[in-house]
Amino acid sequence: MNMRESTPVESLVSGTLAGMGAYRCEHCGYVVSLETGDLLPPCPGCAGERFVRASLFSAQMTQEQISASAAGSDERDEHTAILVSAAPQLEEPGQYLVFRDGQQAKVVPLVREWTRVGRSLAADVRFDDPTVSRRHALIVRQADGVRVLDDRSLNGIFVNGDRVEWRVLSDGDEIVVGRYRLHFVDVDPESAGTAHGGRSGTALQARG
Repeated sequence: MNMRESTPVESLVSGTLAGMGAYRCEHCGYVVSLETGDLLPPCPGCAGERFVRASLFSAQMTQEQISASAAGSDERDEHTAILVSAAPQLEEPGQYLVFRDGQQAKVVPLVREWTRVGRSLAADVRFDDPTVSRRHALIVRQADGVRVLDDRSLNGIFVNGDRVEWRVLSDGDEIVVGRYRLHFVDVDPESAGTAHGGRSGTALQARG
């Protein structure tokens, strides 16, 4: 008898201390990758609590498929709501990252050439969450534009639903880091202080 074939697949629940590897939600298929022994979070895709182990290859494929379908009405509504909430903090010209921190909109001005996003204590934008790698993403500001780069993360980065190694950012772009959604806002000097923080107002109208 083949013991491997007869052995049932172990099911894990959120909150379980799990080792390094990939874990697939039994309900929606979302894959979470952990880089060290850490607690499994609720599923970022559906809030489910039951997981099975998955390969890193299947993790990448499933994440790409799920992220490609993340442009539904709920996501657009969330995008609009968070930018409207952050509008009072977007009156000065410049580039910003906007994301939800609990029930509030968090605004991070991009003032350095390099802004580090990750779980490390040294990150400029820090998310203490197992879906985020210690070194997850870099935001680079240069004369020819602003770019986001994957900093060798396990779960990858997604811009507007596409998994990318790097991407030049435009006003209104959404960056997914683990289970967090960050919105890039570029306020130009001519429209600073107008509704919704300048050019992001145009993006809001277009997406609304």
